Amino acid sequence: MTESISWRDRYFQLIDQIVETTLQGKMRSKEQVYQMLVSGITSGTGEIFEGCLAQRIGNTQEEIDNPANQLKQGKATRTLRALNTISSEWERVQEKNRVADAIASAIRSIIDAEAPDRFSILLRAIDPNQQQVLNTSQLGELAKTLQQKAIATANPQKAKDILQISAGITAGLASWQRLENDLVSWIYEQSRGSVGFAGLPEQRGPWGLWAKKVNSSLPELLFQSLAYNQPISEWLDREENLEIAKWVELALLLQYLQRGLVSWFDKMVYNSKVSAKLSISTYIAFTFIWSQLGNAVNSITFSGRDRLVNGCFQITLQTLRAFAQRDYFPLYGGVFASLNGNYLKNALDYLDEPLRRVEGTQEKARILTLLGYSQRAQGQYNRAIAFHEEALEIARQERDRICEIANFNHLSRTCVAQKKYPDAINYSQRALILARQAGDKLGEANALTNLGYSEVFQAQDSPSVEAEVYENAIHYLEQGRKLLEKVGDRQSQSLCLSSLGIAYVVTQEPSKAITYLEEGWQAAQFSGDLYLQGINLAYLAQAFYRMQDIEKTIYTGSLGAYLLEQIGSEEWRQTAGLLTIIQGQIGLEGFQDLLGNQKSKIIPIIGVDGYDYIPQLLEKYRNSI
Repeated sequence: MTESISWRDRYFQLIDQIVETTLQGKMRSKEQVYQMLVSGITSGTGEIFEGCLAQRIGNTQEEIDNPANQLKQGKATRTLRALNTISSEWERVQEKNRVADAIASAIRSIIDAEAPDRFSILLRAIDPNQQQVLNTSQLGELAKTLQQKAIATANPQKAKDILQISAGITAGLASWQRLENDLVSWIYEQSRGSVGFAGLPEQRGPWGLWAKKVNSSLPELLFQSLAYNQPISEWLDREENLEIAKWVELALLLQYLQRGLVSWFDKMVYNSKVSAKLSISTYIAFTFIWSQLGNAVNSITFSGRDRLVNGCFQITLQTLRAFAQRDYFPLYGGVFASLNGNYLKNALDYLDEPLRRVEGTQEKARILTLLGYSQRAQGQYNRAIAFHEEALEIARQERDRICEIANFNHLSRTCVAQKKYPDAINYSQRALILARQAGDKLGEANALTNLGYSEVFQAQDSPSVEAEVYENAIHYLEQGRKLLEKVGDRQSQSLCLSSLGIAYVVTQEPSKAITYLEEGWQAAQFSGDLYLQGINLAYLAQAFYRMQDIEKTIYTGSLGAYLLEQIGSEEWRQTAGLLTIIQGQIGLEGFQDLLGNQKSKIIPIIGVDGYDYIPQLLEKYRNSI
């Protein structure tokens, strides 16, 4: 107690000294206050100082609120300003102490760790999700101190490992400095604002430009592979590419690029919807890069494989968790927002792996929701249900009601795909009740959409059903559509419009179906969801076929089948079957003529390669029958 009182007296004296010096006009700057606090406060006694400062501020505020006279009130006001300056500079001192502690802790952990664990420990130290995130100058300090510690280390192998990490940090900061000015220049040069893997090399996002600028072997090879859509595994088996220093460099560089892009896109306040779409694409693209890197490294046999594989999945998870904390995290969308082509074939396996290494958290529930949607799009219904059920359990534990509602909605949709219509209706009703209780308008709109959608298919599956049943189901869909127009979520709007269109295809009203499906396709194009684009196009083909508009059937059916096959969805087969029937009706030559008439409209959407692949796709379907 005596020691506590002596500290209090000492800190009251320090506070009063700073205030008096300030009132006398002898305090030259805030930096002087900062230095007095640094030299005057002993480590481990900060709470005592804060108590003293709070007491002085409280007493001074009371003098201002209940002044004895005007003169004393004026002095108290000036005193309070001085005390507030002390408070703000104390925050600076605390921040510096937190940084120093974080650096010291990271250094101790890296030095004391076994060799296989050092990379993982460094990745924890630079995790952007932690409370104390080190900036570039602090990371430079970390690298310099590690270098000094390595030189003083008696164990040669340990010294080599620590020097590798230090060199990697330094190289990563240098590579970021080289690319920082070209973070977004590629957008203006290409006159486009998307992040992804589609198109020609010079149109495939920033990768080609960054490959030319980076001047470091591992990042350069990675960026070239991404620009040209080449497998990562083709160059990873080179021995020099597996040094830990290069992977530390890559980890830092990609983290700064990803964070920089998200920060830039988030500031596009003139168009918040486009901004969110680009940020989502960025998170997904960088998550996918790291998960692919982990998978590629895992296919190579070498002594340090496990630590690199674990590190890749660790960064994947860090990126996913950062993404899951954003307001625009797509609870009703899938991983297909920005990725296409062959990259999607095994994406979900890659993304699933890091989640096995973490216990239940709110972020994990949201990530599982995303993956569950994506599994449904690929026809992996049982796996999708497993994801959504796990996400539902975690969301309840974490009291994330919005996520809970989303998973009920996704379970409803998946049950429709499995033709379990009573279960689908039950899930959508539960989602609707919870959404209205929670005031979740987006969840409510999706629940109404799913309820109507489920009832349409249940009615279609019944041997005899009255027209009133369809009318009620479509009424729910219309309610959902109107609510989504107010909410403004384009991805969910696309889902609702496609559901309405499908309902009218089912009820043999193709002209109405076409109106909604075309609107749904436009909304899906805006959101970037390839699955919803494919589904809208597939049902448009059915509607046009019923209207006997064969040319438009071929146009929409070809696009729909291609997009669905590209993302691994088995639903491409139904549309390919329809096109095959038309081929049989009008002959191969007639079909090719009509397809050729649509070439100028097809190529801007799926490219020349996509157009040329359509006949091969139909051949693939025929061979599989």
